[in-house]
Amino acid sequence: MNVKDIINKLYEVNSASKKELLYLLDNINEGEKDYLISKAHDTRMKYYSNKVYLRGLIELTSFCKKDCLYCGLRRSNKNAQRYRLDIDDVLECVRKGDKLGYKTFVLQGGEDAYYSDEIMINIIKAIKKEFPENAITLSLGERSYESYRNLFEAGADRYLLRHESASKELYESIHPGEPFEERFNCLKNLKEIGYQAGAGFMVGIPNQTNEDLVNDLIFVKKFAPAMCGIGPFIPHKDTPLKEYKHGSLEKTVICLAIVRLLLPKVLLPATTALSSIDKNGRNAGLKAGGNVIMPNLSPMSVRKKYSLYNDKAYILDEDAEYRKLIEEKVKEAGFEVEVNRGDNIDFIK
Repeated sequence: MNVKDIINKLYEVNSASKKELLYLLDNINEGEKDYLISKAHDTRMKYYSNKVYLRGLIELTSFCKKDCLYCGLRRSNKNAQRYRLDIDDVLECVRKGDKLGYKTFVLQGGEDAYYSDEIMINIIKAIKKEFPENAITLSLGERSYESYRNLFEAGADRYLLRHESASKELYESIHPGEPFEERFNCLKNLKEIGYQAGAGFMVGIPNQTNEDLVNDLIFVKKFAPAMCGIGPFIPHKDTPLKEYKHGSLEKTVICLAIVRLLLPKVLLPATTALSSIDKNGRNAGLKAGGNVIMPNLSPMSVRKKYSLYNDKAYILDEDAEYRKLIEEKVKEAGFEVEVNRGDNIDFIK
């Protein structure tokens, strides 16, 4: 067994065993990493060409009932600045985004009971009434099957629920009182209802091993999400895990590339977290098979209040000039911004 043979197998048949994936993570050197990235790039070019899809991110609320040990929005963080956007705030963001060419809007927030089904249905229907061709992605955490179904029937197209870790002990070590099984049951429900369901994991969680990362890779291969959000673990300064180092760009990029080979058609974001740990992080993610970026459309008055982790990159993209700058940066990296909904190709009707 050698690393290059495993990479070639991933490229040719989009599969590898647990043993092979672990060997790859344990033994990959710099030259082999470059080879892996080149194969991931070839795969994204085969299915999506050099297109990069933009999603306009709207951070709905900084309230959260959960108490995750690394997240700045955790309910026990007394220093957190809390806010909620109302329907008028959201529509203003959407109108601005549509003018800038964004055809997908991501409504993301903490798990905030204020956003009942009734309120969310009103928001979704208002967006769809004004922009019927645009896609809506929700990322609002764990909800009931009935709630997910209600929001889907109101017009939501996609739902992103990162599983964070597919290792039970590791997952529960950073999510106190949150059963591992509930997160995975939610993902199953989302897919069953008909969402373009997204999962994803963090790289560099305290005490995470390569065996844990292999569990994540095997899970996403089996679950086959429409989108997979992978980013480095970054703790917030006002949380119990504040002393831990963030995950590495190199290992995150390796995982991105492997996921691109395991799931050739997946939509794979180059996340804000990558830009937060390295100024070249987004480009590194794109070159490793990433094909989605999510510029922030939230009101400037609340952006710093949505503080998930330390040193979050605050990208000013509130006007057309910055949209142009995004395109220029993407072009410099060798890619091209595509202005459409950017559906996973298995979901295009």
